[in-house]
Amino acid sequence: MSVAPRPVDAIAIGTSAGGVDALLVLLPALPAGLRVPVFVVLHLPREQPSLLVAIFSPRCALPIVEAEDKMPIEPGTVYLAPPDYHMLVEEKGRIALSADRPVNYSRPSIDVLFESAADVYRERTLGIILTGGSADGSAGLEAVHRAGGTTVVQRPEDAQVPLMVQSALQRVPVDFVLTLDGIAALLSRLGAGAPSTPGAPQP
Repeated sequence: MSVAPRPVDAIAIGTSAGGVDALLVLLPALPAGLRVPVFVVLHLPREQPSLLVAIFSPRCALPIVEAEDKMPIEPGTVYLAPPDYHMLVEEKGRIALSADRPVNYSRPSIDVLFESAADVYRERTLGIILTGGSADGSAGLEAVHRAGGTTVVQRPEDAQVPLMVQSALQRVPVDFVLTLDGIAALLSRLGAGAPSTPGAPQP
């Protein structure tokens, strides 16, 4: 399904089981000229340090950083939530990390990120839910939809673990339901200049 394209000032991506493989398709598709921040929550083991920056950085045109509390938000940068901390977007253009209780058994929580991004960026938020084995992200994607933002969900049959995307589809009127390649094509068309505008990609 598709809608008239809307401007994008921020991209929020949420995933869990199977997410590393999915992000290895999507993050390299982000163009070097992208002038909006990208926030990513991937559920990780709490007791282990994240290796995601080392995994993704060599493959991506944009800088990949693990978020820190009060870190200023820069355009054209990918921020990864660190293990065992919620990542939120603040009104003053900074990232906040929180050790509040898990949401949907998860910390970091996709819902927490998406709800804060929708509060700040409103209708210029692009929310993307990918493969995963929980319902985390459904409430957050609904918040993006209520704010007037653009909602994207990976096709269940394309997802390594479909529970997360199925939950989102049951709860949210989604703008785009696409394969990973379709989402990558959408992201690759977010070019230079802010705000960027997603076209209507083919599934």
